[in-house]
Amino acid sequence: MAIMMMNPIDVQFSHLKKITNPYPNSIIQHARSLKSLLIRNSREPNHSLLQTSQESARSLVQQFNPNIPIEEALTPPSSWYTCPGFLSLEFDQVFFRGWQAVGCTEHVKEVNSFFTGRLGNVEYVVCRDENGELHAFHNVCRHHASLLAFGSGKGSCFTCPYHGWTYGLNGALLKATRITGIKNFNVKEFGLVPLRVAIWGPFILLNLENEAFSQQGYDDDVGMEWLGSSSKMLSTNGVDTSLSYLCRREYTIECNWKVFCDNYLDGGYHVPFAHKDLASGLKLDSYSTTVYEKVSIQGCDGGEVHGQEDFDRLGSKSLYAFIYPNFMVNRYGPWMDTNLVLPLGPRKCKVIFDYFLEASLKDDEAFVAKSLEDSEKVQMEDIVLCESVQRGLESPAYGSGRYAPMVEKAMHHFHCLLHQNLMK
Repeated sequence: MAIMMMNPIDVQFSHLKKITNPYPNSIIQHARSLKSLLIRNSREPNHSLLQTSQESARSLVQQFNPNIPIEEALTPPSSWYTCPGFLSLEFDQVFFRGWQAVGCTEHVKEVNSFFTGRLGNVEYVVCRDENGELHAFHNVCRHHASLLAFGSGKGSCFTCPYHGWTYGLNGALLKATRITGIKNFNVKEFGLVPLRVAIWGPFILLNLENEAFSQQGYDDDVGMEWLGSSSKMLSTNGVDTSLSYLCRREYTIECNWKVFCDNYLDGGYHVPFAHKDLASGLKLDSYSTTVYEKVSIQGCDGGEVHGQEDFDRLGSKSLYAFIYPNFMVNRYGPWMDTNLVLPLGPRKCKVIFDYFLEASLKDDEAFVAKSLEDSEKVQMEDIVLCESVQRGLESPAYGSGRYAPMVEKAMHHFHCLLHQNLMK
């Protein structure tokens, strides 16, 4: 990530604050208008091509009625899980609005560290500059649109691999190569396009919606926006920032992203049939579900959790929090793990698991290995289930199903929230 040596026709911008503006106001206004247009439309390429398919998808939204009580309601039609136009509508109306979890503070803990990601057609990079300030940007060079950074790591700047344009971790354009003769070019108008970024607990959130914002946000305000009235409860009874970050696991699954969410939200319905080892350690008749504005929390009692005695705050109770639309926090004994579900297509998604553990146990290699092995087994069992459901949804034999009212309240809540967003 080091800045390349300058040749005679490179232009560096090392004193941005000292640069005076030599261009007429009309040109500057035009450049600012272009930047505003870029931010506004950055999530929505090919508008005319998408419009027809999204209008068709809206008709599918109406095939689910959220006002029918769960005891009488049908589940959403299979087209919600198979139609390409429906996924496009979900990106615009769900994922590109409000706060979205994208990672952990551990991944940008040090200065000059960064990680990248993609949500729909939005490529982003989250980084911490040399002053320790957190930033997020569209991960796209302003010259000819190449991606700038890949994966995660550390570096003092982002250098475009295409033509060598270089940006600071604060987003400023530091160097533009071989632009001698260019006219009406203002370096201040060609920095990276920012995204709104915030921290809540150990989680990093992005908001792709707002154009005018303060770059950084923390804790209470963001918590209320993201979690609503469940914010205080989760911060004291589940999300523990004192836990040590342990590791990450990623799974690519051949199913629509909502299939994975539905499986998570069935109130333990599938556990005794699909996860027999897990079921043996849980008191499934104790399963409870509490629904908040955009969060549902499932709880279940158990005996010893991973061989540990009663855990200080949670005791032997497991907590499973679903944060709409695609983030899950699981708290059990000394462990916490999160599941982030990212749509990759109408019938494909990626699920990212991050694991956290009490610091006193992280060096117990045998305990950690056995716990992760048990978790992996559950994930493999769920992948088989989810891929099987997707194939069934694509069958002409299936249209809609029914809810089990006593256990699938959280799933019904999820579908009602989707309907509300997609009808806007």
